[in-house]
Amino acid sequence: MKKISVIVIDDSALIRKLLSEIINSQPDMEVVGAAPDPIVAREMIRTLNPDVLTLDVEMPKMDGLEFLEKLMRLRPMPVVMVSTLTERGSETTFRALELGAVDFVAKPKMDIRNSLEAYTDEIAGKIRVASRARVRRLEPVAGNGQGTANGVVAPIARHYGISTEKLIIIGASTGGTEAIKDVLVHLPPDCPGILIAQHMPEGFTRSFAERLDRVCKIRVKESEGGERVLPGHAYIAPGHSHLLLKKSGANYVTELSQADPVNRHRPSVDVLFQSAAHCAGKNALGVILTGMGKDGAAGMLDMRHAGAYNLAQDEGSCVVFGMPREAIAMGAVDEIVPLKDMAGRILAKLAGTVKQAVRI
Repeated sequence: MKKISVIVIDDSALIRKLLSEIINSQPDMEVVGAAPDPIVAREMIRTLNPDVLTLDVEMPKMDGLEFLEKLMRLRPMPVVMVSTLTERGSETTFRALELGAVDFVAKPKMDIRNSLEAYTDEIAGKIRVASRARVRRLEPVAGNGQGTANGVVAPIARHYGISTEKLIIIGASTGGTEAIKDVLVHLPPDCPGILIAQHMPEGFTRSFAERLDRVCKIRVKESEGGERVLPGHAYIAPGHSHLLLKKSGANYVTELSQADPVNRHRPSVDVLFQSAAHCAGKNALGVILTGMGKDGAAGMLDMRHAGAYNLAQDEGSCVVFGMPREAIAMGAVDEIVPLKDMAGRILAKLAGTVKQAVRI
């Protein structure tokens, strides 16, 4: 079997050495080059033609984001960002995902050898996923680049008659930050309340929510637990906890749990979907977006059995068609929808206007 070839780009010799050791310890991947800056990396990419890059952001000679933007316009390829767990680092990471990076990992700490096994599993897993990801050429954008992938927030006609009891429940993983944004920016400020589980480490989910809040018509926040779920608001699971839907009298409320990871994830999509099945039943509309693995499939099936209507992102628009495929295979999905049409289908279904012609 051909090994996944990787080029490591980082200005720190120590980090290049550590990442190279981690990657080379895996039987199915190898580092074919390590570069201290993008200038050196450019020639390595031409000659070595790697399957995946790992890319630092703050480097001499050329900023990592500038290099990534040029790369995704001229020679698109899978990139895993190596990011610092800071507010500045998280903002930069989300910009990298907008530009086409597949995923990111936190930069290893100086004492990483105390938890090297877990860190190794994370990096190796993300490189494997990246090597199979669908990467698209970055197109020039007009305007400020905010809102959707092409910089334009397309209007959607207001849908009347949507019940205030309805809820939208969304799960995603790899590629999900941009997919979630592409859905939320099209939703009107009076849409039903939304709960979201996106696989993301602690330290990034608040910045993710704040970034979405700036570009959406709805309000978006990292869930604190105990909030009443309001129309026109989206609540994102924090990176340290599962997010669950609960009922308190006549109201829906959020609850956070630090129970064990499910499907190796906390937050887990299955945990959120199963709570929605139990509490909301037919008042919930489930959406499963791009991501690796099977998290969310069983929970989405529970939602369907409880009367919910479920949508899955189609293969052609997914970065990784893992989670949607598993949910479809399990019989949990009512409709398969391209990402560009997802917000419209959500609103149409909630208003009772979706045709059943494409039902699975």
